[in-house]
Amino acid sequence: MLRRLLLLLPIALLGIGATPAAATPATDYTGIVALDDCSGSLVRLPGSRDTDPALAMTNGHCDENGMLEPGEVITGQPSRRTMELLGANGAHIGTLRATEILYATMTDTDVLVYRLDSSYRQIARETGGKPRTLAAAPADVGTPVDVVSGYFTRTWSCDIGRVVYSLREGDWTWHASIRYSPGCDTIHGTSGSPIVDRGTGQVVGINNTGNDSGYSCTLDNPCEVDEQGAVSFAQGRTYGQQTYGLTACIGRGNRLELNRSGCLLPKPQGLTLPIPLPA
Repeated sequence: MLRRLLLLLPIALLGIGATPAAATPATDYTGIVALDDCSGSLVRLPGSRDTDPALAMTNGHCDENGMLEPGEVITGQPSRRTMELLGANGAHIGTLRATEILYATMTDTDVLVYRLDSSYRQIARETGGKPRTLAAAPADVGTPVDVVSGYFTRTWSCDIGRVVYSLREGDWTWHASIRYSPGCDTIHGTSGSPIVDRGTGQVVGINNTGNDSGYSCTLDNPCEVDEQGAVSFAQGRTYGQQTYGLTACIGRGNRLELNRSGCLLPKPQGLTLPIPLPA
C-alpha cells in the first residue's frame, strides 16, 4: 500500500526521476487533486448535477486518521481535510475542503470518498476546475490507461494487463483488482491517483499498491490469489482497484445509498438493509 507517505517510506524516493512511460501523456490534469501525503481526484457520478455537493476520491489507506481495519467501513464521518486542485496543465488552481467522509473502506476495495463544501458549479466558477466522471462499467483488459498523480504532478501510462480475482496484502483482501502492464511502475505517494481510460477520459479505477520487495502477501508486497486458492506474486507488479461499484451506491444529490439495488460495496456493521418484498 501503500503507494504513499514519502517521509515514512524512504523507498518512495527510488522512483523519483524515472522516465515516464509516455513522453507526452494523453491525459491532462483536469480534476486531479494533491493531498498532504497522497493523490486523488475530483469526481462526479454519471448522473451527478452541477449543483450537487462535489466529491473527491482517494484510497481508504489515505484516511487522515490512519488505515482502516479489515472489515471496517466509515460513512458520514466529519472531516475538515483540505486538498489542492490542479488545472489541465498541472498548476494548482484552488483549495478544496471536505466536510465529511462520505464512504471509506479497505475491505474488498481500497477507497475513500469525501463530500466537499462546494458544488461542482461553485468550484468551476471559483477555480475553473472540472471533475472527472466515474465509469459505470468494469474495466476491460487491454484498455490503455493513465495513472495521474497529483502529489507528483506526474503520469504513468500503460494498459490494463489483467483483472485479478483476489489480491491480498497483509490483513487486507481486495477483489477484481487491476494489474497494470509494464509501464505503470507507480511509487509511494501515488496512492489514490485515478486510473483514467485514455479513450473516454473517465475514471475506471484508483491506484493503490505494488510489490516492492518480492515477498508474498505482506505489507507493500501484495500477492494474487486465484479461484482455486493458488497464490502468485512477483516483485514490481503494481495494482489499482476498480471504482465502477461506487456508481451503484451513490444516488441523487450525491447521497450515499448503500441499500440501493445493485450496490455491492461493503456495509458498516449493524446496518440493516430493507428486506425485499415477495414477488
